[in-house]
Amino acid sequence: MYLKYSTFLSAVFFSLSTTASTAPAPLVSIDTHDAFFNAIKQHCGKAYEGKVTVDTANSNSFLNKKLVMHVRRCNEQELQIPFHIGDDASRTWIITKTGSGLSLKHDHRHKDGSFDRQTMYGGHTLDAGWNEAQSFPADQYSKEIFVEQGIPQSIGNTWQMFIYPGKFSYRLVRQGREFKVDFDLTKSITPPKAPWGYVD
Repeated sequence: MYLKYSTFLSAVFFSLSTTASTAPAPLVSIDTHDAFFNAIKQHCGKAYEGKVTVDTANSNSFLNKKLVMHVRRCNEQELQIPFHIGDDASRTWIITKTGSGLSLKHDHRHKDGSFDRQTMYGGHTLDAGWNEAQSFPADQYSKEIFVEQGIPQSIGNTWQMFIYPGKFSYRLVRQGREFKVDFDLTKSITPPKAPWGYVD
């Protein structure tokens, strides 16, 4: 009887341990991160046109080009948001719930789908932020890329995103540099094709 009972308990414990190891970890997040994430997620499948509203570098990269954000792919943990600049479909913003906050990464690709040398840079939230706004200071991976690429001034980068009922904003700030593009969420447009490196 003891052996049968012992065997039964062993089977139960094995079953529980197997279940625990294969079950997905719960998504742990705080209210402000959830609210921000969900506010963007509700636009999933839609695309919006934007315009540069601040650029202290007076760059020509965005001049006379159609700027489009497309909330293309969404699940409970990740949002993929391509940022098209005219015919340039090299950029995709990736927002991920990490269990300790939100991560923002910039997936940069070449037209053939291969990774750019400067890709997956970004940052992670350091605080609760707000339902409408989150900040992502550059992480260590990004700082090392920037130094290696000869742009050490970028190690001070902080990326910010703002989501309001009628407007989404993407902002980059560091000492002596600010860039911001605002997207009109009141009127969706026809979504563009998949960004480079992705398939529809």
